[in-house]
Amino acid sequence: MEKLKIRNIKTILTAPEGINLVVVKVETTDPEIYGVGCATFTQRYLTVQNAIEQYIKPMLIGKEVNNINDIWHSSIVSSYWRNGPVLNNALSGVDMALWDIKGKMAGMPLYELFGGKVREGAAVYRHADGSSIAEVEENVHAYMEQGYRYIRCQMGTYGGTGQSFVSPDGAPAGVYYDPKAYMKSIVDLFAHLRSTVGWEIELLHDIHERLAPIDAVNFAKKLEPYQLFFLEDALPPEQLEWFRMIRQHSTIPLAMGELFNNPNEWMPLITGRLIDYIRVHISQIGGITPARKLTALCDSFGVRTAWHGPGDTSPVGHAAHVHLDVSSINFGIQEWNGFNDAIQEVFPGCPEVRNGYVYPNDKPGLGIDIDEKLAAKFPCENILPAWTNARLPDGTPTTP
Repeated sequence: MEKLKIRNIKTILTAPEGINLVVVKVETTDPEIYGVGCATFTQRYLTVQNAIEQYIKPMLIGKEVNNINDIWHSSIVSSYWRNGPVLNNALSGVDMALWDIKGKMAGMPLYELFGGKVREGAAVYRHADGSSIAEVEENVHAYMEQGYRYIRCQMGTYGGTGQSFVSPDGAPAGVYYDPKAYMKSIVDLFAHLRSTVGWEIELLHDIHERLAPIDAVNFAKKLEPYQLFFLEDALPPEQLEWFRMIRQHSTIPLAMGELFNNPNEWMPLITGRLIDYIRVHISQIGGITPARKLTALCDSFGVRTAWHGPGDTSPVGHAAHVHLDVSSINFGIQEWNGFNDAIQEVFPGCPEVRNGYVYPNDKPGLGIDIDEKLAAKFPCENILPAWTNARLPDGTPTTP
């Protein structure tokens, strides 16, 4: 049988939920067989599109679709400088699409090619926010009534809400927050939640790298009595050595990684057993191929997976998560944003959540597709999200 080759690579931009998504479609020399992949880097989506169209696509046209490992490794080094979010996302779109094609050629869902299921469904967590303790509690109860048993609790998104502080004259525009006020409000939040929703529900929290290292150590100690399922992104990637200090002073489980791009960032945390959950954004590290290797590495060191799954991951990326989740022995939890009606129409075959678990479908490959005509009805907008301009009370720019 004639071997299939890459005939064309298309980049599809769409925003059915108002969040910029980048989807790659790899077409083969058999017009009936194609694959889709996620290359979403919301804040730089046009740069990813350019990287695919101008660099990845010309390099890969005519390559055999079966040679996923060869394509991944030759592509990642083709620019010489590597491991950045733009090029990783561009490669991820192709990598996921090639895995999708391989599953279709085999007539199997991807989890079968990964060794089969070790669980039927993957537990997910949802995000409960609010402007007050009472509003957060109300939203937690709402998710509990829907069958969710893992809930991430924030108050005022990231950095807190309702804070009073004085900024210098002429302080620039931005999203301001007070780290000390934020810490106090969140400790009060979890004290309240444990007294009202009880201890059977699993609660999580995301610092979103918004604390100075020593404050993160102190914060972890103060949250320890409330037995969080995990504390997420306590520090920015530039301050990884401080995880050792947190570990020495608190037994609170730690999750880290959504900003990671390359192995040099996650290796010391995993091999040093300084985190409990790896939280990478799969397209940010280059797709399914490196994610499978990362899963195996984590398994050897007792670290569980908790792939980053916000709204700025396309449903194609979410489908990839679920295939990895149900086939990985060291799966921990899956972040879940949920899909509105428009998303489900644009992406037929979205994974489904029932009673707190997400399930893959049994279609070959990723089991998901994209309706290009519908996708075109939801154009992307090149607007930088306001939350990326985070500032401290005195106006100092800080990590978002």
